[in-house]
Amino acid sequence: MSRNLTQLELLIELEPTVERELNRHLATAKSWHPHEYVPWSEGRNFAAMGGADWEPDQSRLSEVAKAAMVVNLLTEDNLPSYHREIAENFSRDGAWGSWVGRWTAEENRHGIAMRDYLVVTRGVDPVALEHARMVHMTKGADTPATWDDTNVLYGLAYVTFQELATRVSHRNTGRVCDDAIADKMLQRIAADENLHMVFYRNMCGAALDLSPDQALEAISMIVRKFQMPGVGMPDFRRKAALIAKHGIYDPRQHLDDVLLPVMRKWNIFERNDFGARGERFRAELAAFLEKLEREAARFEERRDRILMAEAARRLAAETGDSGRN
Repeated sequence: MSRNLTQLELLIELEPTVERELNRHLATAKSWHPHEYVPWSEGRNFAAMGGADWEPDQSRLSEVAKAAMVVNLLTEDNLPSYHREIAENFSRDGAWGSWVGRWTAEENRHGIAMRDYLVVTRGVDPVALEHARMVHMTKGADTPATWDDTNVLYGLAYVTFQELATRVSHRNTGRVCDDAIADKMLQRIAADENLHMVFYRNMCGAALDLSPDQALEAISMIVRKFQMPGVGMPDFRRKAALIAKHGIYDPRQHLDDVLLPVMRKWNIFERNDFGARGERFRAELAAFLEKLEREAARFEERRDRILMAEAARRLAAETGDSGRN
């Protein structure tokens, strides 16, 4: 198809796929309840109700786990902004609207479970967490200025990658918490994120079949401009660097576990239905992925050197302590 479809044409043409994917999702998704993943017996009052306020030594989480949990939770907290963006880019009518409502309700469970867990176990400072939530939600999340009026394609492409990235981050965060309850909770949340990713990935795949060049243009732009939805939260850069340093979500995972599997599923580099415009976007995308490969390799080399130096310093300190004893 040589011309770009309008927003309305895309919504109408894709609606049967939305209905089919929604029905598949409802048949696959498992019901669960946030309260079942919180160790309520560990909870106690804070000072406002005669107890004691949070102190750092009350947390069982490492600094890495705390950073990852806060980033993951604040990302979920900004759900109203995501709901607004998706509802505006898609539709609030018919199968589109039913999906947006269902997705929002399922995502809301994630924030409920994570916040209750962190407050009950005193995993992080609840006052600092609330301050960060207020700042992040007040700022909200906006569509990048580079998106054009066919936002449905940009939205489908972005959320496909974002949901998969979030799944990876939640799953790896569970592993570093060193707590069976947190790990189980984040496994459950990650399973939801995977189902959401499958919905959006299949929708974007249908868009590729419907209007290949137009869809690939959106995919190429999203891949090249991709940022995690939590980028605007307080202290994000420091937390993201810590998370990457310890393998929770890093450039290699972004490339190998998020971008490339989705590209393979869509057969981006094997399909033969692109026109001249699509071929240009495909070449652009291939060059960008090669650049990411080089950047990921450099990051891994730099991280390995840093971690080895830190391990050597710890060993030297321990040996010195042993010698004095």
